[in-house]
Amino acid sequence: MGNRVGREDYEWVYTDQPHADRRKEILAKHPEIKSLMGPDRRLKWIVCTMVVIQFLAFYLVKDLDWKWVLFWTYAFGSCINHSMTLAIHEISHNTAFGNNKALWNRYFAMFANLPIGLPYSASFKRYHLDHHRYLGGDGIDVDIPTEFEGWFFCTRFRKFIWIILQPLFYAIRPLCINPKPFSQLELTNVAVQLTFNFLLYWMWGAKPVVYMLAGSMLGMGLHPISGHFIAEHYMFLKGHETYSYYGCLNLLTFNVGYHNEHHDFPSIPGRRLPLVKEMAPEYYDELPQYTSWVRVLYDFIMDDTLSPYSRVKRKLKGDVKQE
Repeated sequence: MGNRVGREDYEWVYTDQPHADRRKEILAKHPEIKSLMGPDRRLKWIVCTMVVIQFLAFYLVKDLDWKWVLFWTYAFGSCINHSMTLAIHEISHNTAFGNNKALWNRYFAMFANLPIGLPYSASFKRYHLDHHRYLGGDGIDVDIPTEFEGWFFCTRFRKFIWIILQPLFYAIRPLCINPKPFSQLELTNVAVQLTFNFLLYWMWGAKPVVYMLAGSMLGMGLHPISGHFIAEHYMFLKGHETYSYYGCLNLLTFNVGYHNEHHDFPSIPGRRLPLVKEMAPEYYDELPQYTSWVRVLYDFIMDDTLSPYSRVKRKLKGDVKQE
């Protein structure tokens, strides 16, 4: 439990991210993939259903004993809330209403944000598009852990704690790596969310609020679904910085596991990403891939060569245009 990991720095590379070139190559060979681009008309109805389910759960937990509130928080609420964060990820790519109605997507993301309790949808949009444009970009991509995380969480036990605290680090990392001034949409997101949280407490008391907030924190910490945080870009094999997962939890996560496909074609909704793999199997079948996010978490903790430093990082060249 006390063994220190071998890495003492990130994996620095001096090449561009692979996804832009692969996208051009695939489209030249399989132009039919363009037909998959565009909004997913089902997405808004799925999100609305999930929000209603959580509202119903808020009502049902208000009269439960605390032990059952905590049980259902982890067993059910954490799954729904983590799934809602990935719905917001989908909406950040304008897949709910299309690029021509970008503002509709932003406000719909705030609606999807309500059952999560933590106002983050507007900020996520700004930083996530930087992650796609400048994958691994030093000082830009806030998906990469800070120097402190890499230095301190260097034993099996500390990596275990780090995974539990993932929501905290995702919240504070942008302030350390790439702070941005608040936008009007972010201020609106905060105001809407805090008003909702207050009304929820005023109507039904503390238990639904605990169920909501604890569900979000637990769902993004030590939870099977949170394996995608590690699986997507941590370098389990040298030379590979993005990995796909082809397991059953994609059904709950809007196919975020199809992560190579997603970075190659971020404008294709998650529901259609399996079709990308079917249309261009020669580009994906031989890439490293996972079938279990739980196994990813276990291997990350137990493998002493892996740590928060196990990320590909690059110095950016030329003009950097951020959101």
